[in-house]
Amino acid sequence: MSINSALWAGASGLLANSSALAAVSDNIANVNTVGYKRAQAVFSPMFESYGVNSRYAAGGVTTNNRFQISTGGLLTPGTSPTDLAIAGDGFFVVRPVASNVEATDAVLFTRSGSFSADSQGNLRNDAGLFLYGWPVAADGSVTANPSDLSGLEAINLSSIGGAAEATTQVGVNGNLQASQVVSADEATYAAGASATNMASGTVTPDFQRSIQIYDSQGGARTITLSMLKSATANQWHAELHVTPTTDITTGAGLVDGQIATGTIAFDAQGEIDLTNTTLPLTLDFLSSTNTGALGATQYQWAASTGVAGQQVTLDLGSPTQPGGMTQYDSPSTLTSTQVNGSAFGTFTGVQVDNDGFVYAKFSNGIIRKTYQVPIATFVNPNGLNVEAGGAYSVTPDSGSYTFNVPGEAAAGTIASSTLENSNVDIATEFTSLITTQRAYSASSKIITTADEMLDEAIRMKR
Repeated sequence: MSINSALWAGASGLLANSSALAAVSDNIANVNTVGYKRAQAVFSPMFESYGVNSRYAAGGVTTNNRFQISTGGLLTPGTSPTDLAIAGDGFFVVRPVASNVEATDAVLFTRSGSFSADSQGNLRNDAGLFLYGWPVAADGSVTANPSDLSGLEAINLSSIGGAAEATTQVGVNGNLQASQVVSADEATYAAGASATNMASGTVTPDFQRSIQIYDSQGGARTITLSMLKSATANQWHAELHVTPTTDITTGAGLVDGQIATGTIAFDAQGEIDLTNTTLPLTLDFLSSTNTGALGATQYQWAASTGVAGQQVTLDLGSPTQPGGMTQYDSPSTLTSTQVNGSAFGTFTGVQVDNDGFVYAKFSNGIIRKTYQVPIATFVNPNGLNVEAGGAYSVTPDSGSYTFNVPGEAAAGTIASSTLENSNVDIATEFTSLITTQRAYSASSKIITTADEMLDEAIRMKR
């Protein structure tokens, strides 16, 4: 019985070391595989319990496979903005399908972040698994539920069309000459009459400049700022009107395309005096589809423009901040304008920040959040089941997943244009290769020795 057990122990040693050799071979073969986690064959003796006076019988050895899933690899620079790595704990959420997802489709997790867009615009890694993320709402908000899988969708770049933004802010920096001679027209100036205002061209402004803004469809619209020195010290008559006048429809009190009239005042130091400035600094354009009667000083985009309403804030500066409008005794000039919004632009690419936000970039300079990549964490990541393509699935040992915002709770942050190397140490693997080979040879010797002993026992009968 003992010789037979020795034979079986030798055989188990051959099988166990074959398994160890397979693990080492996989590790060496995948040393350059992105996100690969080292495999290890763990040996366990197969002892049986015997009394102290019993003869010994070999039990042999068996192996269990373990993967060092929780051990991160070295992060190295990638070549694409969609090369992603996780600096810290957690996994990307991936699935084998991007659309028409059913409950039976697998939910997998991976550290293999070499993503690129396929022919449909879906981001997928080298194993063909699609990256899932939270969509960003139009107001920039994200519904980040830690356990709701239905809140995730495949990140698709082809669905990102062009974009335009309506202007909401206009900043004006310039100077009005303090010694400007008061025009003779000032004596009869009245903004609400075409015969005596600047918008109609009847009165020649002392200073006039046009500013381009963008409507809700990205169309360029022109607003003209006209200034006439007032007979009142440190005050200027001001008009804002839209050119051409057919772009705007106005209510009572506004004529010739005017959208605002009033005065701009300055203090004795030449700084803007907002307290005594009467020119409205908030411009409310009603929608072109407005069918209600316009009240006094109200205005809307003309019906032919077909654009939405918008509110534009006019920033003339303040005495406590540099820039804005001033009144010094230097020639009147418009130094600069700051106008946000933009004309239509086409999609040009993406970038990903540390918080996992995927930004779409457009040719007009607009950058818009489109998705946020969640990080899935587990109580025991080493308990995950290994799947094909460097992915893992949930098991009772791993516990259920928790979707986290990158950088929060136990989740790591996203590193863009970065890839995670395998966690294989090639020197360790070669050492294991040698020891495994020796152990295999030694196990084979057990079998040959036991065979010789068994042969001797058989010969005793002759």
